Amino acid sequence: MRGGMGNMQKMMKQMQKMQKDMQKAQEELAEKKIEGSAGGGMVTVIANGHKEILEVNIKEEVVDPEDIEMLQDLVLAATNDALKKVDELTNETMGKFTKGMNLPGLF
Repeated sequence: MRGGMGNMQKMMKQMQKMQKDMQKAQEELAEKKIEGSAGGGMVTVIANGHKEILEVNIKEEVVDPEDIEMLQDLVLAATNDALKKVDELTNETMGKFTKGMNLPGLF
């Protein structure tokens, strides 16, 4: 029975290390800046790895008081592009911990 306890302790240590590594990876994601754009770069949105929008940049030549809807669409598209890239980066970064396991809601 001694071997069973040793294996359990070893597994617990591995789980604790993985938890620390995952926490570190999540902290690093928060520091990353991911850019989304629309309209050929006329509108750019910068988000961090926690899906917080940090910046919205709009080039002056895209601002047309006669066509506010187009500007709104460009901001929306750039924001969605940035958030999609954050999801991809998160899946790539955190996926190495799950190694193909389907664990919904883990991160």
